[in-house]
Amino acid sequence: MVAEIEKVKVAAVQAAPVFLDRDATVGKACALVEQAADEGAGLVVFAEAFVPGYPEWVWRLRPWEVRAEALYARLFDQAVVIGDSATAALSAAARRAGCYVSIGVNEREARGSTLFDTQLCFGPTGALVGAHRKLVPTGAERLVWGMGDGSSLAVVDTPFGRLGGLTSWENYMPLARMALYEQGIDVYVAPTWDNSDMWVPTLRHIAKEGRVYVVGASFWARPSDIPAEVPFRDELYATGEALLSGGVSAIVSPFGEVLAGPLEDEEGLLFADLDIETARASRHQFDVAGHFSRPDLLRLATGPWDGRPGRLLPPPPTGPAQSAGG
Repeated sequence: MVAEIEKVKVAAVQAAPVFLDRDATVGKACALVEQAADEGAGLVVFAEAFVPGYPEWVWRLRPWEVRAEALYARLFDQAVVIGDSATAALSAAARRAGCYVSIGVNEREARGSTLFDTQLCFGPTGALVGAHRKLVPTGAERLVWGMGDGSSLAVVDTPFGRLGGLTSWENYMPLARMALYEQGIDVYVAPTWDNSDMWVPTLRHIAKEGRVYVVGASFWARPSDIPAEVPFRDELYATGEALLSGGVSAIVSPFGEVLAGPLEDEEGLLFADLDIETARASRHQFDVAGHFSRPDLLRLATGPWDGRPGRLLPPPPTGPAQSAGG
Protein backbone atom coordinates (compact mmCIF):
# COMPACT_ATOMS: atom_id res chain seq x y z
CA MET A 1 0.00 0.00 0.00
CA VAL A 2 1.37 3.41 -0.95
CA ALA A 3 1.85 5.71 2.05
CA GLU A 4 -0.30 8.83 2.02
CA ILE A 5 1.62 12.03 1.36
CA GLU A 6 0.90 14.74 3.91
CA LYS A 7 0.22 18.37 3.14
CA VAL A 8 2.63 20.87 4.64
CA LYS A 9 2.90 24.58 5.35
CA VAL A 10 6.30 26.01 4.46
CA ALA A 11 7.98 29.20 5.58
CA ALA A 12 10.63 31.18 3.69
CA VAL A 13 12.64 33.34 6.08
CA GLN A 14 14.01 36.67 4.88
CA ALA A 15 16.04 38.13 7.70
CA ALA A 16 19.36 39.74 8.57
CA PRO A 17 21.98 37.73 10.44
CA VAL A 18 24.07 39.23 13.19
CA PHE A 19 26.90 39.69 10.73
CA LEU A 20 29.98 37.55 11.45
CA ASP A 21 28.65 36.54 14.87
CA ARG A 22 27.87 32.83 14.74
CA ASP A 23 26.24 32.35 18.13
CA ALA A 24 24.07 35.47 17.95
CA THR A 25 22.93 34.57 14.43
CA VAL A 26 22.10 31.01 15.47
CA GLY A 27 20.11 32.42 18.38
CA LYS A 28 18.11 34.60 15.98
CA ALA A 29 17.59 31.63 13.63
CA CYS A 30 16.27 29.48 16.47
CA ALA A 31 13.78 32.19 17.44
CA LEU A 32 12.61 32.46 13.83
CA VAL A 33 12.16 28.67 13.62
CA GLU A 34 9.97 28.84 16.72
CA GLN A 35 7.99 31.74 15.25
CA ALA A 36 7.41 29.90 11.97
CA ALA A 37 6.43 26.69 13.74
CA ASP A 38 3.93 28.60 15.87
CA GLU A 39 2.31 29.59 12.57
CA GLY A 40 2.10 25.91 11.61
CA ALA A 41 5.17 25.56 9.39
CA GLY A 42 6.48 22.03 8.87
CA LEU A 43 9.44 23.27 6.81
CA VAL A 44 11.40 26.46 7.49
CA VAL A 45 13.92 27.66 4.88
CA PHE A 46 16.65 30.25 5.45
CA ALA A 47 18.86 32.05 2.92
CA GLU A 48 22.28 31.09 1.62
CA ALA A 49 25.15 31.47 4.14
CA PHE A 50 22.80 32.83 6.80
CA VAL A 51 25.19 31.76 9.57
CA PRO A 52 27.16 33.95 10.22
CA GLY A 53 26.36 35.94 7.06
CA TYR A 54 27.11 36.16 3.37
CA PRO A 55 30.66 37.50 2.66
CA GLU A 56 29.48 40.30 0.41
CA TRP A 57 32.81 42.15 0.76
CA VAL A 58 34.20 39.91 -2.00
CA TRP A 59 32.33 42.12 -4.45
CA ARG A 60 33.75 45.32 -2.90
CA LEU A 61 37.43 44.63 -2.23
CA ARG A 62 40.44 43.47 -4.19
CA PRO A 63 41.76 40.00 -3.33
CA TRP A 64 44.37 39.65 -0.60
CA GLU A 65 44.28 43.26 0.60
CA VAL A 66 44.43 43.86 4.34
CA ARG A 67 40.69 44.48 4.75
CA ALA A 68 39.73 41.35 2.85
CA GLU A 69 42.16 39.26 4.88
CA ALA A 70 40.81 40.64 8.16
CA LEU A 71 37.20 39.94 7.21
CA TYR A 72 38.05 36.44 6.02
CA ALA A 73 39.83 35.73 9.30
CA ARG A 74 36.69 36.78 11.19
CA LEU A 75 34.51 34.61 8.94
CA PHE A 76 36.83 31.64 9.39
CA ASP A 77 36.69 32.02 13.16
CA GLN A 78 32.90 32.25 13.16
CA ALA A 79 32.23 29.46 10.64
CA VAL A 80 30.21 26.40 11.55
CA VAL A 81 31.75 22.96 12.08
CA ILE A 82 29.20 20.17 11.80
CA GLY A 83 28.74 18.72 15.26
CA ASP A 84 29.65 21.94 17.11
CA SER A 85 27.51 23.97 19.50
CA ALA A 86 25.95 25.92 16.62
CA THR A 87 24.63 22.84 14.84
CA ALA A 88 23.57 21.41 18.20
CA ALA A 89 21.47 24.53 18.84
CA LEU A 90 19.90 24.37 15.37
CA SER A 91 19.19 20.67 15.86
CA ALA A 92 17.49 21.40 19.17
CA ALA A 93 15.39 24.16 17.58
CA ALA A 94 14.16 21.80 14.85
CA ARG A 95 13.36 19.15 17.46
CA ARG A 96 11.46 21.56 19.72
CA ALA A 97 9.50 22.89 16.75
CA GLY A 98 8.90 19.42 15.29
CA CYS A 99 9.70 20.63 11.79
CA TYR A 100 12.31 20.45 9.04
CA VAL A 101 14.81 23.32 8.95
CA SER A 102 16.95 24.17 5.91
CA ILE A 103 19.60 26.79 6.71
CA GLY A 104 22.64 28.14 4.91
CA VAL A 105 25.95 28.20 6.78
CA ASN A 106 29.59 28.96 6.19
CA GLU A 107 30.98 25.51 6.96
CA ARG A 108 34.52 24.56 7.92
CA GLU A 109 35.74 21.01 8.19
CA ALA A 110 36.86 20.08 11.70
CA ARG A 111 40.45 19.45 10.56
CA GLY A 112 40.52 21.61 7.46
CA SER A 113 41.07 25.21 6.51
CA THR A 114 38.69 25.53 3.55
CA LEU A 115 35.26 27.09 3.96
CA PHE A 116 32.20 25.86 2.09
CA ASP A 117 28.83 27.41 1.26
CA THR A 118 26.67 24.68 2.78
CA GLN A 119 22.93 24.23 3.19
CA LEU A 120 22.13 22.10 6.24
CA CYS A 121 18.81 20.32 6.68
CA PHE A 122 17.60 19.16 10.09
CA GLY A 123 14.63 16.86 10.56
CA PRO A 124 11.88 17.13 13.19
CA THR A 125 13.79 14.76 15.51
CA GLY A 126 16.78 17.10 15.34
CA ALA A 127 18.78 14.74 13.13
CA LEU A 128 20.96 16.27 10.41
CA VAL A 129 19.40 14.72 7.31
CA GLY A 130 21.24 16.68 4.63
CA ALA A 131 24.32 18.85 4.10
CA HIS A 132 24.82 20.16 0.57
CA ARG A 133 27.97 22.08 -0.36
CA LYS A 134 27.56 24.51 -3.23
CA LEU A 135 29.19 22.94 -6.27
CA VAL A 136 30.73 26.10 -7.73
CA PRO A 137 30.98 29.39 -5.85
CA THR A 138 29.98 32.26 -8.12
CA GLY A 139 32.62 34.72 -9.33
CA ALA A 140 34.33 36.48 -6.44
CA GLU A 141 32.81 34.00 -3.96
CA ARG A 142 35.70 31.70 -4.93
CA LEU A 143 37.94 33.92 -2.80
CA VAL A 144 36.28 32.51 0.33
CA TRP A 145 34.59 29.19 -0.54
CA GLY A 146 35.81 25.89 -1.92
CA MET A 147 33.85 23.72 -4.36
CA GLY A 148 31.51 20.92 -3.36
CA ASP A 149 32.20 17.46 -4.73
CA GLY A 150 28.65 16.60 -5.78
CA SER A 151 28.19 13.76 -3.29
CA SER A 152 25.37 15.73 -1.66
CA LEU A 153 23.22 16.08 -4.78
CA ALA A 154 20.52 14.12 -3.04
CA VAL A 155 16.93 14.37 -1.87
CA VAL A 156 15.46 13.49 1.52
CA ASP A 157 12.27 11.48 1.96
CA THR A 158 9.82 13.28 4.24
CA PRO A 159 6.15 12.72 5.12
CA PHE A 160 5.28 15.52 2.66
CA GLY A 161 7.38 14.27 -0.28
CA ARG A 162 10.97 14.36 -1.42
CA LEU A 163 12.92 17.42 -0.29
CA GLY A 164 16.11 18.85 -1.76
CA GLY A 165 17.49 21.85 -3.61
CA LEU A 166 20.39 23.91 -4.88
CA THR A 167 22.05 27.09 -3.67
CA SER A 168 21.89 30.39 -5.55
CA TRP A 169 23.49 30.23 -9.02
CA GLU A 170 23.81 26.45 -8.86
CA ASN A 171 20.23 26.75 -10.00
CA TYR A 172 21.53 27.85 -13.40
CA MET A 173 23.33 24.48 -13.81
CA PRO A 174 20.86 22.37 -15.85
CA LEU A 175 22.47 19.02 -15.08
CA ALA A 176 22.52 19.73 -11.35
CA ARG A 177 18.79 20.41 -11.51
CA MET A 178 18.30 17.26 -13.54
CA ALA A 179 20.15 15.21 -10.92
CA LEU A 180 17.45 16.23 -8.43
CA TYR A 181 14.56 15.81 -10.85
CA GLU A 182 15.66 12.24 -11.55
CA GLN A 183 15.37 11.49 -7.83
CA GLY A 184 11.73 12.54 -7.83
CA ILE A 185 12.11 15.78 -5.90
CA ASP A 186 8.81 17.40 -4.86
CA VAL A 187 9.83 20.36 -2.69
CA TYR A 188 12.81 22.28 -4.02
CA VAL A 189 14.57 24.83 -1.78
CA ALA A 190 16.53 27.62 -3.48
CA PRO A 191 18.37 29.75 -0.92
CA THR A 192 20.32 32.70 -2.30
CA TRP A 193 21.98 36.08 -1.85
CA ASP A 194 20.71 37.15 -5.29
CA ASN A 195 18.09 39.90 -5.20
CA SER A 196 18.03 40.77 -8.89
CA ASP A 197 14.90 41.11 -10.99
CA MET A 198 15.78 37.80 -12.68
CA TRP A 199 15.62 35.69 -9.54
CA VAL A 200 11.85 35.22 -9.22
CA PRO A 201 11.57 34.28 -12.94
CA THR A 202 14.30 31.73 -12.25
CA LEU A 203 12.29 30.22 -9.41
CA ARG A 204 9.17 30.14 -11.59
CA HIS A 205 11.04 28.42 -14.42
CA ILE A 206 12.44 25.73 -12.11
CA ALA A 207 9.00 25.12 -10.61
CA LYS A 208 7.35 24.61 -13.98
CA GLU A 209 10.28 22.70 -15.47
CA GLY A 210 10.52 20.22 -12.59
CA ARG A 211 6.81 20.33 -11.64
CA VAL A 212 7.94 21.00 -8.08
CA TYR A 213 7.15 23.48 -5.36
CA VAL A 214 10.03 25.95 -5.02
CA VAL A 215 10.80 27.74 -1.76
CA GLY A 216 13.11 30.66 -2.48
CA ALA A 217 14.65 32.21 0.65
CA SER A 218 16.65 35.35 -0.12
CA PHE A 219 18.98 37.51 1.95
CA TRP A 220 18.05 40.81 3.57
CA ALA A 221 20.60 43.01 5.32
CA ARG A 222 21.23 46.63 6.29
CA PRO A 223 24.56 48.27 7.15
CA SER A 224 23.12 49.03 10.58
CA ASP A 225 22.86 45.27 11.23
CA ILE A 226 26.65 44.93 11.12
CA PRO A 227 28.16 44.96 14.64
CA ALA A 228 30.66 47.70 15.44
CA GLU A 229 33.44 45.18 16.17
CA VAL A 230 33.46 43.82 12.59
CA PRO A 231 36.81 44.79 11.01
CA PHE A 232 36.65 47.99 8.93
CA ARG A 233 32.93 48.25 9.60
CA ASP A 234 32.78 52.07 9.60
CA GLU A 235 34.94 52.28 6.50
CA LEU A 236 33.04 49.74 4.42
CA TYR A 237 29.49 49.85 5.76
CA ALA A 238 28.33 53.41 6.36
CA THR A 239 25.07 53.37 8.30
CA GLY A 240 23.44 55.77 5.85
CA GLU A 241 23.99 53.40 2.96
CA ALA A 242 21.11 51.68 1.19
CA LEU A 243 20.27 48.05 1.88
CA LEU A 244 23.11 45.60 1.32
CA SER A 245 20.50 43.18 0.04
CA GLY A 246 16.78 43.86 -0.28
CA GLY A 247 15.70 40.25 -0.79
CA VAL A 248 13.24 38.68 -3.21
CA SER A 249 11.96 35.65 -1.31
CA ALA A 250 9.07 33.79 -2.93
CA ILE A 251 7.22 30.47 -2.88
CA VAL A 252 6.12 29.06 -6.23
CA SER A 253 3.70 26.32 -7.33
CA PRO A 254 4.49 23.44 -9.74
CA PHE A 255 2.74 25.47 -12.47
CA GLY A 256 5.06 28.46 -11.98
CA GLU A 257 2.49 30.53 -10.09
CA VAL A 258 3.78 32.69 -7.24
CA LEU A 259 1.96 31.54 -4.09
CA ALA A 260 3.64 33.98 -1.70
CA GLY A 261 5.85 37.00 -2.23
CA PRO A 262 8.05 38.21 -3.59
CA LEU A 263 9.04 39.87 -0.33
CA GLU A 264 11.23 42.87 -1.08
CA ASP A 265 13.06 45.52 0.95
CA GLU A 266 11.99 44.20 4.34
CA GLU A 267 12.43 41.38 6.82
CA GLY A 268 9.65 38.88 7.14
CA LEU A 269 8.36 35.34 6.78
CA LEU A 270 6.40 34.05 3.82
CA PHE A 271 4.03 31.10 4.22
CA ALA A 272 2.28 28.79 1.77
CA ASP A 273 0.39 25.50 2.03
CA LEU A 274 1.73 22.77 -0.26
CA ASP A 275 -0.09 19.70 -1.50
CA ILE A 276 2.54 17.44 -3.03
CA GLU A 277 -0.07 15.33 -4.79
CA THR A 278 -0.71 18.42 -6.94
CA ALA A 279 2.93 18.45 -8.01
CA ARG A 280 2.98 14.75 -8.82
CA ALA A 281 -0.32 14.87 -10.69
CA SER A 282 0.92 17.81 -12.77
CA ARG A 283 3.68 15.60 -14.21
CA HIS A 284 0.97 13.93 -16.24
CA GLN A 285 1.36 16.95 -18.54
CA PHE A 286 5.14 17.24 -18.36
CA ASP A 287 7.60 14.97 -16.57
CA VAL A 288 11.14 16.22 -17.16
CA ALA A 289 12.65 13.01 -15.73
CA GLY A 290 9.98 10.71 -17.18
CA HIS A 291 8.12 10.74 -20.48
CA PHE A 292 9.75 14.05 -21.55
CA SER A 293 13.29 12.89 -20.82
CA ARG A 294 14.01 10.89 -24.03
CA PRO A 295 16.61 8.59 -22.43
CA ASP A 296 17.19 7.01 -25.84
CA LEU A 297 18.77 10.33 -26.90
CA LEU A 298 19.73 12.20 -23.75
CA ARG A 299 21.15 10.84 -20.50
CA LEU A 300 22.61 12.34 -17.34
CA ALA A 301 25.63 10.39 -16.14
CA THR A 302 27.36 10.87 -12.80
CA GLY A 303 30.62 9.32 -11.72
CA PRO A 304 34.37 9.47 -12.41
CA TRP A 305 35.24 11.48 -15.51
CA ASP A 306 38.18 10.95 -17.87
CA GLY A 307 38.21 14.57 -19.04
CA ARG A 308 36.47 14.05 -22.37
CA PRO A 309 33.00 15.55 -22.92
CA GLY A 310 30.30 12.98 -22.34
CA ARG A 311 32.74 10.23 -21.36
CA LEU A 312 33.00 8.32 -18.09
CA LEU A 313 35.74 6.03 -16.91
CA PRO A 314 34.77 2.36 -16.68
CA PRO A 315 33.97 1.22 -13.15
CA PRO A 316 36.82 -0.43 -11.22
CA PRO A 317 36.88 -4.26 -11.22
CA THR A 318 34.95 -5.80 -8.35
CA GLY A 319 36.22 -9.39 -8.54
CA PRO A 320 39.56 -10.85 -7.51
CA ALA A 321 42.59 -9.63 -9.47
CA GLN A 322 43.55 -11.80 -12.42
CA SER A 323 47.10 -12.95 -12.97
CA ALA A 324 49.00 -11.73 -16.03
CA GLY A 325 48.92 -15.18 -17.50
CA GLY A 326 45.18 -15.55 -17.13
